[in-house]
Amino acid sequence: MDPALTPEQEAVRRTLREALAKGCAPDEVRAAAAGAAGYDAELWHRLAEQPGLPGIALPAEYGGAGLGPIELALACAEAGRVLLPSPLLASSVLAAEAVLALGNPAQREELLPALAAGRRTAALVLPAPFPDGRPAGGGRAGGMQAVPKADGWLLYGGAEPVLDGARADLLLVAAHTGGFPRSRTVLFAVDGDAPGVTRSRRASLDETRSLARVELRDATGVPLGDPARDAGPALARTGTAAALAVAAEALGAAEQCLARTVEYVQVREQFGRPVGSFQAVKHLLADVHVGVEAARSAVYYAAWALDGVGFAADGAAAEVLLALAQAMESLHSAAAVAIQLHGGIAITWEHDAHLYYKRGVADELLFGAPYLLRARAAEHAGLFPPTARPA
Repeated sequence: MDPALTPEQEAVRRTLREALAKGCAPDEVRAAAAGAAGYDAELWHRLAEQPGLPGIALPAEYGGAGLGPIELALACAEAGRVLLPSPLLASSVLAAEAVLALGNPAQREELLPALAAGRRTAALVLPAPFPDGRPAGGGRAGGMQAVPKADGWLLYGGAEPVLDGARADLLLVAAHTGGFPRSRTVLFAVDGDAPGVTRSRRASLDETRSLARVELRDATGVPLGDPARDAGPALARTGTAAALAVAAEALGAAEQCLARTVEYVQVREQFGRPVGSFQAVKHLLADVHVGVEAARSAVYYAAWALDGVGFAADGAAAEVLLALAQAMESLHSAAAVAIQLHGGIAITWEHDAHLYYKRGVADELLFGAPYLLRARAAEHAGLFPPTARPA
């Protein structure tokens, strides 16, 4: 692995940082997150035009930039630095990768160019935000149920929380079908404004991530790909792309917490000297620095590993899950220390240190605690072989 970024990768990071600096001041982030869509649609369209953020990891044949996991990680780290409220994770990563993995050529041609250009957004409706290949569950027991009819498929049930599900133009719904004999999960495309679709935005600990409840009552859906094939394994691999994106966002947020705290303790004085001159403060910040650097190494190693096999393979799942666990812990620690060293102002609404702390806590609630992610990584790596059953 060569840890140095190429000139093209440096250009991606620099261009996106400059673009976000113009529209993501703390007040603008709060206003966008509190809006009806949960993000600034005008800013999203500008980012789609230059530097092409929505399609950064999509193939060029579908209107994307044709870049890889490393560039996606760089882009998500920049988004995480400013806590960008956007459809990046829900639409450009989760939904777009699901279409790539399961859609037939005609469906990819129809859906992906609009997502890559930012003209439309999509949300992946799952029993849980992170797919892991488990069945989608029945409609009455939670999740979604699909019933074949002579002229198509009808879907019913409910799911929450759905990332950016309240305002997405397109819903990709993982539904259970086939009954007991042929039980399987199928992914369906459902228009967000179709009859039978009810969506409501839910309160979230992290207001920069828009969450919703989606309910379907005899809504019409079109299966992506072959409805006779179980979509569970492909959805689980789609989760690898999302894990890398969330890990990179957490890394960027942790870096920003550390940088702002270091800057603050150099100017804040106590007992006639800067707070940063105290040995205890130096120790705290040194520990945070070590955690951020460990997260950086883990995230970019995972992106490099994925760059060789792609999101559709299982080869780098363990590395990505470990990177996500490390990045989440780094953000939690960096945000907690930022609040501690900023003192009382850090827990006020006017200061944004608490926003970073909420992002770290909410990500653990949405995507799994670090110890659970490490346990799943161990399973992927085969560290714990199945226990032999007695004859």
